[in-house]
Amino acid sequence: MINDLVKIPEFEATIRLYLYDFSEHMYMQERPLVLVCPGGGYNHLSVREGETMALQFMAMGYHAAILNYSLAPVTYPTQFYEIGAAFKYLKEHASEYHIIPEKIVVCGFSAGAHVAGMLGTCFNDSCLLSRLKVEKNYLRPAGQILAYPVLTSGEFAHRGSFECLLGEKCRDKDLLDRVSLENSVDKSTVPTFLWHTFCDGAVPLENSLLYAKALRKNNVPFEYHVFPSGGHGLGLANEMTVVDERFIEADESAAQWIGLCKTWLKRLFE
Repeated sequence: MINDLVKIPEFEATIRLYLYDFSEHMYMQERPLVLVCPGGGYNHLSVREGETMALQFMAMGYHAAILNYSLAPVTYPTQFYEIGAAFKYLKEHASEYHIIPEKIVVCGFSAGAHVAGMLGTCFNDSCLLSRLKVEKNYLRPAGQILAYPVLTSGEFAHRGSFECLLGEKCRDKDLLDRVSLENSVDKSTVPTFLWHTFCDGAVPLENSLLYAKALRKNNVPFEYHVFPSGGHGLGLANEMTVVDERFIEADESAAQWIGLCKTWLKRLFE
């Protein structure tokens, strides 16, 4: 396995690569890749939502990478440009890394889902395309995986995330509307796997509900799971990603998500 840390050109962000070693003796010589964005409210990066997740996707047969994007006090649109630049880097180096360039999926947890969702929803944003000097649709992922996601900046927002993301501009209504991703969903938004818990007390369920409603309105394919128990930030929702001996983050129902996601990815890449 290749495990390298790469700095994204022109940005402070880095990506940690988890790549299968190439072998001409293996039937599968090129693989899809899942680009993981850990959560942390835009003020830190959750370790539990990084390498553990990347290795889960590797176990499914995919390459993986973790995006270490900028945090407060760095503000929007830097994080948006960073995930776009990371995606561009992976596509430009697809031959070197034996990635199937049209099969790169973005995946995010909590605020990291907002980072991933910005690309999955707004990949043709004119400012993004101009900043990265690419053509329309070049930055379109094959799909997106959004786990207990921070998506809306409206009534049901996780305020802390948007305060960190926008800094002093967090009261700018036009800017808040722009980063409220359900407002940007259109028919070109990528296929989506969403999951949340009904009891999430940090990022309300309405974040994913509003986004799913927008996907449905625009006839974008999606799979959506709401698990009846469990709080926020569950990670894998099993013993691999719990914080301490209390096992608060373990939930048998929510732990089904990774298997369901595996099936969804298989269908996506067929």
